[in-house]
Amino acid sequence: MQNYLIRNIAVVNEGSTTVQDVWIKGNRIEKIAPQIEATGNFTEINGEGKHLLPGAIDDQVHFREPGLTNKATIYTEARAAVAGGVTSFMEMPNTKPAALTQELLEAKYQIGAAHSLANYSFFMGVANDNVEEVLKTNDKKETVCGVKIFMGSSTGNMLVDNYLTLEKIFTETELLIATHCEDENIIRRNMEKFIQEKGDQLTAADHPLIRNEEGCFESSLVAIQFAKKYNSRLHILHISTENELQLFSNMLPLAEKRITAEVCVHHLHFTADDYARYGNLIKCNPAIKAPHHKHALWQALLDDRLDIIATDHAPHTWEEKAQPYLQAPSGVPLVQHSLLLMLEYVNKNNITIEKVVEKMCHAPAICFQIKERGYLREGYFADCVIVDLQQATTVTKENIYYKCNWSPFEEHTFPAAITHTFVNGHLAYENGQFNESVKGQRLLFAR
Repeated sequence: MQNYLIRNIAVVNEGSTTVQDVWIKGNRIEKIAPQIEATGNFTEINGEGKHLLPGAIDDQVHFREPGLTNKATIYTEARAAVAGGVTSFMEMPNTKPAALTQELLEAKYQIGAAHSLANYSFFMGVANDNVEEVLKTNDKKETVCGVKIFMGSSTGNMLVDNYLTLEKIFTETELLIATHCEDENIIRRNMEKFIQEKGDQLTAADHPLIRNEEGCFESSLVAIQFAKKYNSRLHILHISTENELQLFSNMLPLAEKRITAEVCVHHLHFTADDYARYGNLIKCNPAIKAPHHKHALWQALLDDRLDIIATDHAPHTWEEKAQPYLQAPSGVPLVQHSLLLMLEYVNKNNITIEKVVEKMCHAPAICFQIKERGYLREGYFADCVIVDLQQATTVTKENIYYKCNWSPFEEHTFPAAITHTFVNGHLAYENGQFNESVKGQRLLFAR
């Protein structure tokens, strides 16, 4: 494996930015110092004027394999992630078949080992009738990121609405419980009302009225009540409303929190005003809502009530998205452009680059107790990203790496560029070129 010496680069880590040399030896960071004299064979990279960040860790993606590989595969989407500076991902269980048994879960890990350019982990799925199978994951808490419960959004056999099932999971699982919180009864009631009123004239602009604030709040409240009752380790995904923010606290350091929350880049960027332009392209669950929710989410992110920035990367084909509202599936492909989008907000002075690194790199590592990743530290795995804040990136069909080959950011120019991505010390991506000779590793957890 090649060794690398990155010289004179602005290292962004643990709340500060300092110009350093960074010595990558094998798959680890060997040394970080103001000046390093390296020996032996190595490749030198001039980092002057650029920034070195830890690789982003996305705790919520849908890479669709197995079963929905017309939309995406672990290979294609992990490759896109690496091009976007995301070096590790945690993937959701609602594939076909869903990861509802230990055998199906491990089959996904085998696909990851064979095909993923990024480091990987996969959630165990919960259904109303597989509790005993889920609890077997307690024996894998060092090798599986968590268990996932759909407490609202209907996903066929993965909708969990049996309170006895929920109680047993919250009582007995030893892993982090990640939840999608939207109340299915509220959503169905709203949908019936809107169909009666508008029929097939429904559009994406109706989506946040059907999947509304009340549905999100009520479901999140139930999850938190369960977690508090049983002292479970709960992580609520993709918070989208101002209403829910009262449920979260910033009074404890992240490592001591038992209840944590994630916000996704599309809820920080788009608002309901954007449906007029994008329509079904930004139809997702939970829905993108009115502008005041976006402003509240930003405030809660900056004051640490929201802990992690992720994507909920969820690709569908262009043809599927082009259908009428009721037929068009929910989900947006985002993992290649999430870091670039946050760097745009750094450029706009909405957030500091140190805070972006905290929320996209450090916080996922703390929240999930990931071993030796998420930081630029001597002895840690060399998951590193070089970004150039002076170089622009325009998104085109030619440089979108998702299998679905579209993005809501097409034709958009970000005021930054990701020039190099190292995964475990392997230079997997450099200025638009991939080196796929080394695959990513299975994430391990210090539990």
